[in-house]
Amino acid sequence: MSVLTIQTLSKYFGADEVFSDVSVQIPDGAKVALVGPNGAGKTTLLNIIVGLDVPTQGEVARKRGLTVGFLPQRPVIEGNRTVWDEMLTAFTDLLEQQQRLHDLEHALADPTLVDEHDAILERYGKLQETFDIAGGYTFELEIKRVLQGLGFKEREFQRPINLLSGGQVTRALLARLLLEKPELLILDEPTNHLDINAVEWLEGYLKAWEGAVLMVSHDRYFMDRVVDTIWELDFNELTTYRGNYSHYVRQREERNERLMKEYESQQAFIEKEQDYIRRNIAGQNTAQAKGRLKRLERLLGSDDKIRKPRTRAKLYVRLDETKAGRTGNEVLRTKELIIGYPDDRRPLFTVPDILLLRGEVAAVIGPNGVGKSTFLKTILDQLEPLEGQYNWGSNVQIGYFAQAHEGLNDDKSILDELLDVENLGLAKARNYLAAYLFRGEDVYRKVSTLSGGERGRLALAKLSLAGANVLLLDEPTNHLDIPAQEVLQNVLADYTGTILLVSHDRYLIDALASQIWAIAPGEMAVFEGPYQEYLTQRATGELNTKEKVAAPTQAKSAERHPSGLNPYQLEKRLAELEATIHRLEAKVETLTDAIGEASAAGKVAQVAELGREYTEIEALLNATLAEWERLA
Repeated sequence: MSVLTIQTLSKYFGADEVFSDVSVQIPDGAKVALVGPNGAGKTTLLNIIVGLDVPTQGEVARKRGLTVGFLPQRPVIEGNRTVWDEMLTAFTDLLEQQQRLHDLEHALADPTLVDEHDAILERYGKLQETFDIAGGYTFELEIKRVLQGLGFKEREFQRPINLLSGGQVTRALLARLLLEKPELLILDEPTNHLDINAVEWLEGYLKAWEGAVLMVSHDRYFMDRVVDTIWELDFNELTTYRGNYSHYVRQREERNERLMKEYESQQAFIEKEQDYIRRNIAGQNTAQAKGRLKRLERLLGSDDKIRKPRTRAKLYVRLDETKAGRTGNEVLRTKELIIGYPDDRRPLFTVPDILLLRGEVAAVIGPNGVGKSTFLKTILDQLEPLEGQYNWGSNVQIGYFAQAHEGLNDDKSILDELLDVENLGLAKARNYLAAYLFRGEDVYRKVSTLSGGERGRLALAKLSLAGANVLLLDEPTNHLDIPAQEVLQNVLADYTGTILLVSHDRYLIDALASQIWAIAPGEMAVFEGPYQEYLTQRATGELNTKEKVAAPTQAKSAERHPSGLNPYQLEKRLAELEATIHRLEAKVETLTDAIGEASAAGKVAQVAELGREYTEIEALLNATLAEWERLA
């Protein structure tokens, strides 16, 4: 049964179409993610569903009595209640029952009501049973569990809501919605303001959620773990895909390839028909040409004409480490290093003696406020370590991407910011910025006017132009939409230099990292291996981390395949080869059937031609199989 049905929904702002003819359903218990590029209309669609906006046409039908909880991107909670008291508003009925139980307890202790004792006791027993079944003796534990799961410390429970930061207000509202348990939970970017620990907790909570969930999210790993349906909103249309995010990516690529082939096939047919008509409209075959012209005109004016699949301009990033040359094998070494704030000498955590080798990708993870960015600033010589030392290897040229993009000057234009890195000349600089989606007069905009995503793209443009053989990246995917995240991930996977990555983006970490540096209050643990292996060992309590660095001669080599591919590149290449093998095997089977049919029909020339094609395809298939076996 569907809890919500959308029928032929359209939305226009003036003459501008946001989306049109959207018809979808949310079944009871479904977990749906709404994805699409920035500006596609995702938040507008959510606002229409919850009743904060109205459609231009169409309707949204809800199941009778449906309860809905909504988390907007920028929530506001009215009043000056404490965090704890705000959570209690989710349990109004239980609090009323609790008060009635207290009243009955007082009545039982009242000597003037001794004659009514039995009747009061019976009412008390029934109410107590109802209260117990409804969770009356556990709801306070549930509040504590949810608040702590979303990152609130116990000392913050009594803090007034009006004194919280914007991120804390978002987490508080999300906590209250989870406690209210609506039948349909609608969340606009629920993982914003959550660190990895809180996101992992929320994943588990939502996977066990009995109601339906509709979310907008840029967190690819989160969607992989939680959702079972993807709605893609792009080019004013909504397309439904079954499965999680990874399934959606594969299905989207297959769909786009199929649509392009169908379009190209029809275009070839149209060109062939037009050529025939041109050659014969005034000749002996005039009647046939006119007939074909009528049929072609009907096709071109009908819904059967296939529209060329549309594509958006993509971010183009190129990281060229060759400009700086190769580093030595040892890139970074630390010894007895303690990270902290120099002004108060308060240590944040100690660092085990570590060695980072050329070509490795180390992911630095940990909760908010634990000191990840402070660690980066320390090894960048922006802060003094409290104790110990660190040493960069030979010919290390560092490229730094700051989380808050502190390197950008708000008073300068986009163009001037780029030219500060290298004086390319106006025409070349504008072409370069176009690859980062800054086109036309946009290049003259002040940096102060840019959105978070635009600032991130400009910072990437500067980083790419500078050229570096070691990248220190602090939350590089923040504010980027999913298409831009996918591009950046592919670029980093192809980068042959060394990367030190601070990120909450577990999809990126999972794809790239060859080792994990996990920071907790007071300590850093170094795990040599990919993210999935780290998670497995952490879950089983068998996490094996490196306490001391090995001698250089015993140092672990970079996590790369003998082919030179890192784990992500290897997985990607194997997937490409498997798809090619599947396609070639199907082609061989088709050719085998065709040769048999042509042979039976006595078509000697056709058999020869098919035989030559078969030989070529078979050779290509064998070569592909050989590469797959070598890599696998």
